[in-house]
Amino acid sequence: MSTTTNPPPQPTTDEPPAAAPPPDEVRLELFETMVRSRTYEEAILREYHVDKGPGFDIGKGQIPGEMHLSAGQEPVAAGICAHLTSDDAVTAPHRPHHFAVAHGVDLRRMTAEIFGRETGLGRGRGGHMHLFDPAVHFSCSGIIAEGYPPALGAAFAFRRKGTGGIAVAVTGEGAANQGAFHESLNLAALWQLPVVFVVEDNEWGISVPRTASTSVASNAERAAGYGIPGVRVEDNDVDAVHAAAETAVARARAGDGPSLIEVATVRMWGHFEGDAQGYRPELASVADLDPIPRYAERLRGAGVLDDATEESIRARASEQVEDAVTFAKDSPIPDPAEVHRYVFAEEQS
Repeated sequence: MSTTTNPPPQPTTDEPPAAAPPPDEVRLELFETMVRSRTYEEAILREYHVDKGPGFDIGKGQIPGEMHLSAGQEPVAAGICAHLTSDDAVTAPHRPHHFAVAHGVDLRRMTAEIFGRETGLGRGRGGHMHLFDPAVHFSCSGIIAEGYPPALGAAFAFRRKGTGGIAVAVTGEGAANQGAFHESLNLAALWQLPVVFVVEDNEWGISVPRTASTSVASNAERAAGYGIPGVRVEDNDVDAVHAAAETAVARARAGDGPSLIEVATVRMWGHFEGDAQGYRPELASVADLDPIPRYAERLRGAGVLDDATEESIRARASEQVEDAVTFAKDSPIPDPAEVHRYVFAEEQS
């Protein structure tokens, strides 16, 4: 019996219509958010590896365990979160820092949580994949597509309370093949919930390429199956993400229901720190796709950014990040005697 192998699907050519770029001051804010996020992750990268040797022991050091960094994906978080307030909810995936930074999660307490310190968002019990900041309705999880159902709960609560808030649910392209993704799109569409679904397509689900795991050319096409709008933003373009998000957020706030935005982005570093990435044939050219210098060049060409402004933005980001790292390092480690505290219900006196 002969078999036929179909060619892998190619990215869809259906893109949101070209829109005028945001005002200059908004573009500078987008750039600053991206720089702050990258500066933060570079500091975490530095501190994570400082005592992992000799060799590489993932369980050693002041930040033990896995670390998933989002360098290269900053345009997605910056463009989406520019339209949100602290009254809106964001549920992020296991690679969460760029969305946490863009949505205004407390940098000091987030860093302390990553370092496993008592002053952290979860008193050092959760680590970097389980960041919860109720002050800005932010959460994330290490479980694939886990953030989608809770986003529906937040959106339902916002609507019942009449707060005007919306929820943004973020996941990677690999998680779009999970049942929770499809169930969430179906229920959100059925109930017309104020949700914006975001898929970050960095082309790799750990070491599996999107073309080997996904039967459609773009996950934005899947939105039609649930009767909701779906758009794909190409080229990791923060201006285009901002425009697509503006439409989707306005639709959600107006009570017109959910939308889906997929962004073609790039994972510049490994799936986790210590990942040699031998499975990536395009690895040598990834640095050329860095969205931050590319956006800086675009802003310079438009007369929006100059040397002094960029230097000021980078200095401000560095000051904020190093302050957070110092705060974390100076914070106490949880008392081992309280290992069960906050896990089980405490007896009431």
